[in-house]
Amino acid sequence: MSLFFVVIILVITMAFFVPNYVLPLWIARMKKRGMTGKDINKINRPEVAELGGIPVWLGFSFAIMIAIFCSTYLHLVGINLTYLLAGLATIIIIGFLGAIDDLIGWKDGIRQWQHALIPLLAALPLMAIKIGNPAIKIPFIGLLPSEFFIPFFGIVSFGVIYSLFIVPIGVTGASNATNMLAGLNGLEAGMGAIMAFTLLIISILYGQVESTIIAAAMFGALIAFLRFNWYPAKVFGGDSLTLMIGASIATIVILGNMEKIGVLIMAIYFVELVLKARYKMQVESFGVPQKNGVLKAPVKKSGSLTHVIMKMGNFTEKQVVLRILTLQVIVSAVTFLVFFLRVDF
Repeated sequence: MSLFFVVIILVITMAFFVPNYVLPLWIARMKKRGMTGKDINKINRPEVAELGGIPVWLGFSFAIMIAIFCSTYLHLVGINLTYLLAGLATIIIIGFLGAIDDLIGWKDGIRQWQHALIPLLAALPLMAIKIGNPAIKIPFIGLLPSEFFIPFFGIVSFGVIYSLFIVPIGVTGASNATNMLAGLNGLEAGMGAIMAFTLLIISILYGQVESTIIAAAMFGALIAFLRFNWYPAKVFGGDSLTLMIGASIATIVILGNMEKIGVLIMAIYFVELVLKARYKMQVESFGVPQKNGVLKAPVKKSGSLTHVIMKMGNFTEKQVVLRILTLQVIVSAVTFLVFFLRVDF
């Protein structure tokens, strides 16, 4: 077990090192080539380097390769390479599709309905390995009288339906969810880091090796990215980052058979979905910057959790982000509580 923790620490370190080293060079090169975007949450709208998700992508992939090396050549940990490589493939494909969207332009790139469908293709590697899935307990069966027989409550084995429908829905749903609540310095990477760390600990306690490695790699890479994306941001992650974060969370959950944990840990994104659904998803999370540094919610289309926070007081961008990250920490704490108490929900 001690060797396993050595590998996990090595994975986190390598995932952190690569983007931490590459990002300063990346930022300079992006600015030199004019690959920048305006930070519209600032009154002076400074130009910020884009495509920051690619160095995270590199760090994450490099860390996974290190884990495979430790397993195959050093025999420090036993890894199901089929599972790990399938998860890696899904996350890399999602990151690649996000990078294409970033290159085309976040307003002129992949359309909203395409965002919902394209991740389905990236889910194919996970679909291929999850045909023989375990049974899932549907919540609230204990609330029903015993004489009632409802085929989709209680212990249910979905069989091939799990692979063909639930897995791709999970991947595309998580990817689009993390892409919805984004746009403020440190927000998406901060949320992703908290969720990855939470799933890292739970995966270790569950004994899910492949999920642990993916969570460790994503956590290390996001912490490195946060150094450059925190207020005031020097680089934006773009869709290549946000889609990849969601795909990583889905992959960790699917490989670790932690579906209910995954739903619970993403509770904030369900709130965001409800808020944005009122405007048919045609609303962004940005605020209106004021001269004193405060962000105000837009007068029209205030349909994001960021806007709800902005309406609660005179908060700067950093304060809005910190409040949402605090909410995610609370959600993660509840998730831990559910896990440790073995709450059957």
